[in-house]
Amino acid sequence: MRVLAAGESWVSESTHYKGFDSFQSVVYETGIAPLKAAVEPSGIEVVHMPAHEVPERFPASVEALDAFDVVVLSDIGANSILLHPDTWLRGRRTPNRLKVLAEWVRAGGGLLMAGGYMSFQGFEGKAMYRRTPVEEVLPVTIDPWDDRVETPEGAEVTVVDAAHPVLLGIQGPWPGLLGYNRVTLKDDAILLASVGEDPLLALREEGAGRTAAWTSDIGPHWCPDEFVAWPGYARLFTQLFRWLAGE
Repeated sequence: MRVLAAGESWVSESTHYKGFDSFQSVVYETGIAPLKAAVEPSGIEVVHMPAHEVPERFPASVEALDAFDVVVLSDIGANSILLHPDTWLRGRRTPNRLKVLAEWVRAGGGLLMAGGYMSFQGFEGKAMYRRTPVEEVLPVTIDPWDDRVETPEGAEVTVVDAAHPVLLGIQGPWPGLLGYNRVTLKDDAILLASVGEDPLLALREEGAGRTAAWTSDIGPHWCPDEFVAWPGYARLFTQLFRWLAGE
């Protein structure tokens, strides 16, 4: 199985002040390592497309997406997929890759949106997936505002359907989470786990394909070290990818 994971990288610029003097530094970081380490021993290949490569390299056709069984959007805003450099810089027409992604799902693809500051509607509403073709196929409806819920004290997870194949064999209690995106469950979605009254993990079948919403991070910071180290973490995402791929 091949999984395309788009996003999960960032560049941070810092200015360091030392008395009269100052200098700047730039750091490039990624957050995909915990997920890759968790699922790849089970034969799932995770192909990481860092956020800065998404505008130019994200697949622009159903045929190109067919190279993968599952696509993961994690901490990557809608604009990065919509705005190819040929459109943004050169004023040329290019495919609407959000529409292409939704078409691929309906034809049999598997899509996971994972939570984060640039997922669902995101920090200050900047992720902007509301009222897009991607929202149409997800199991949740996205609010038009900043949808983050920060829970530094830890948010307890409630398992709703432990017998579902995605959660089968996962032993609780689940470690707490440090935040998530607040969304609304669609009527035809399947809720597997929640935080309080809000969906944490939801599934949906769309056409011949399947989609999932995991509203917290796939790794730190919202998904803390103790969650990543928990044996259920690897089992959860391995079984989720297999369900999304229709195995």
